[in-house]
Amino acid sequence: MNVVNPQIRKEMQDASWIRRMFDAGLELKQRVGADKVFDFSLGNPDVPPPAAAAAALRALADRAVEPLGLGYCPNAGLPSVRAALARRISAEQQVALEARHVVLTCGAAGGLVTLFRAVIEPGDEVLCSTPYFVEYGAYAAHFGGVLRTVPSREPDFALDVAALEAAIGPRTRAVIVNSPNNPAGSVYGAATLAALGAALARKNAGRERPVFLVSDEPYRALAYDGVVVPPVLPVSPFAVVVGSFSKSLSLAGERVGYLAVGPAMPDAQLLVDAMTMTTRTLGFVNAPVLGQRLVEALAGESVDVGIYDRRRHAMAAALRRAGIEFSMPKGAFYFFPKAPGGDDQRFVNLLLEENVLAVPGRGFGTPGHFRLAFCVDEKVIERSAPSFERAAAKAR
Repeated sequence: MNVVNPQIRKEMQDASWIRRMFDAGLELKQRVGADKVFDFSLGNPDVPPPAAAAAALRALADRAVEPLGLGYCPNAGLPSVRAALARRISAEQQVALEARHVVLTCGAAGGLVTLFRAVIEPGDEVLCSTPYFVEYGAYAAHFGGVLRTVPSREPDFALDVAALEAAIGPRTRAVIVNSPNNPAGSVYGAATLAALGAALARKNAGRERPVFLVSDEPYRALAYDGVVVPPVLPVSPFAVVVGSFSKSLSLAGERVGYLAVGPAMPDAQLLVDAMTMTTRTLGFVNAPVLGQRLVEALAGESVDVGIYDRRRHAMAAALRRAGIEFSMPKGAFYFFPKAPGGDDQRFVNLLLEENVLAVPGRGFGTPGHFRLAFCVDEKVIERSAPSFERAAAKAR
């Protein structure tokens, strides 16, 4: 009996490598003890939220028991929260936004699904650079879309604008950029984004259905060594920014994100109204109210990025000690090194023998590499160094 949609069945068979390794880690921890396992599989931000979060939550407790304190809110989000976010995003994106340009979503993932439901028709293509976040394909496929990929330029995984422009076809509906990038940690510079905007302008000339530039930015706040994450909304009138507070405030479980549309977009309000409707009809209804109010109370706050930076250097030291090639990440909290021996799946299995959990690069569209999430305690990273050395020696 066929009780499951064939597309979903295939997605289950090709299930996310991240979750596979996470599940393998649970079994390993039960067998050998959690203290003996070095788990770099899942990007679950463990740095505490800003200290102000505690007081904000206590203040919200009184409001929660008021009539409708936890009731439905407008599908696009609480008006005061939309206004606060418009001010924040205006500063980040260097474009003057109003509350009506912002839609609150159930995380950045919910934002992408909400946007795709509003603009994708069956057969449309979504284009992105590799390596890429593993679930982009599923988000597009929900609505009959198809993910197409273009390799980035190694060793630092720079965006290949010429190749992206060449890949845009008559059914291309969106180009996704993810900067800081998961899994590579790369940050695309202003000149690169300007070139991409110019390419999209050429492709959009005379088109009835424009190609959107979708900037997936959940890691915007996590950049190192003075690197600046450039704005994207000024790059193209058809740019849409997707963000969240999962990493910047360590509120991943609260599922609060946003979509922002620039005022220069033709029919901008029509798109916002469409995304407001798809927020409702997809069953999200509205982003969690407590999470929205918490984000509003913590406007201007951020986690201590210095903690992640120290871990970044600790992981770099462990990889150098093992002789593993890598490009130093400029943002996010991942390394994407080359797999010694060239076979990423084999090397991840060798790491597993040493109680180290990593994710093969093929899960991100880039075989021959593997991903490490360094959102774990610095001491765990330091203790893992001999395991990396032994696994690398076996691979060679």
